[in-house]
Amino acid sequence: MRQDQFERLTEYAEKLIDVLVQEMNPDNWPGHGVDPNMMDAQTRGDRFWAKKNPIATVTLAMKLNSLIDLTRRQTAGDGGAAAVDDHPEADDGLEGEVKRAEKEAAKFLEKVQKAAGATR
Repeated sequence: MRQDQFERLTEYAEKLIDVLVQEMNPDNWPGHGVDPNMMDAQTRGDRFWAKKNPIATVTLAMKLNSLIDLTRRQTAGDGGAAAVDDHPEADDGLEGEVKRAEKEAAKFLEKVQKAAGATR
């Protein structure tokens, strides 16, 4: 991952948390202050969706923060910054993407195995 991509993802994570705080506020939900028995079907449905949005936002924020954390851990030897690929491979489609993912997984597995061996 390039440094600029890493920085943008970090900015997006912060923005998502701002959105999450706003979405989780019950004062912003449709029908606020109205007894549920007094709500019409449209308001109940809108309220239901308003409750689902923060769940989706928190899921996205968690996934994004996991990606950021993984990048930080993988590049800890480089001072914690995102790795910069000086020689990006040519776009060779899905097969190339699979090969790169396998290579990255092998590197990660090797690190995990080294860490496991060091703790024994």
